[in-house]
Amino acid sequence: MNKKILGIGNAIIDVLAKVEDDFLNRNNLTKGSMKLINQTEFKNLKNNIKIEKVVAGGSVANSMAGIAYLKGKSSFIGKISADKFGDMYKKSLKDINVHFPYIQKNESLATGASIILITPDSERTMCTYLGISSHLSAEDVTENNILDYDLIFLEGYLWDKGTSEKMFKHVITLAKKNKVKVAMSLSDIFCVTRHKQDFYNLLKNDLDILIGNENEINELTNKKSLLESINQLKEFSKLIVITRSEKGSLAIENNEVINCESIKVDKVLDLTGAGDLFAAGFLKVYIEKSNIKHCLNSGSKLASQIIQKIGARL
Repeated sequence: MNKKILGIGNAIIDVLAKVEDDFLNRNNLTKGSMKLINQTEFKNLKNNIKIEKVVAGGSVANSMAGIAYLKGKSSFIGKISADKFGDMYKKSLKDINVHFPYIQKNESLATGASIILITPDSERTMCTYLGISSHLSAEDVTENNILDYDLIFLEGYLWDKGTSEKMFKHVITLAKKNKVKVAMSLSDIFCVTRHKQDFYNLLKNDLDILIGNENEINELTNKKSLLESINQLKEFSKLIVITRSEKGSLAIENNEVINCESIKVDKVLDLTGAGDLFAAGFLKVYIEKSNIKHCLNSGSKLASQIIQKIGARL
């Protein structure tokens, strides 16, 4: 029986374009940063670039794409509008065998999109218009959506007071009722800083698995060193997975710490998607009831592949 994973997150179309450094300066953009922009700013930028490639993105959607790449069964729910980018989003997931059960509707806002500007040094600068993606609500996820899954993967990016928080809690309630495991990624250190207490409570009361990098984990626990964080997190009987870039990764399970080396690569081209693809490799093998060391290895392998190419899809 092929195990199934459902990802729930921001549905964002990635619009890739190559630009020179002076383009960033002219548009007051900080190289390597991610900036949230409004629809007008998005349109202006889009009219001034030559689009190289358009692909369905979003952190958890990238993870679901990674699982599909490994021949696993994955689905994704994210909010899109009935517009051109929405159609592209849907098609781009279908093309790689990621099931997309969400029904498009005419929305008040457009489908979310991120313009990714690649400078000659391979650095990426992102300008993101969240659009309708950040309005995913409890009404958008039904019990039928989650019934035949073994695990649900949520992204920290989605957590915000109001609509998103209600949606998160609704999904967790449905998952618990149907004995479906719940995993979450911490997404981003700023995300953790904003929602620290909420994330801590989620870990304590609701999550089965938490995935984050070393900085995000230390921020969550308010500790200066990873060792202190690990000692604090051992109190939870949860599976906590921590990525450490070239220092490898580790997992805390049942008071035990399992370490894994990173996989050396010749040339790093682009770090986008490394965490998303690590999660894909880890979770795909995890639901097949493999040992944790094997799960960490699988995550490292996929992360090492993605950083050697441009973009977050293999």
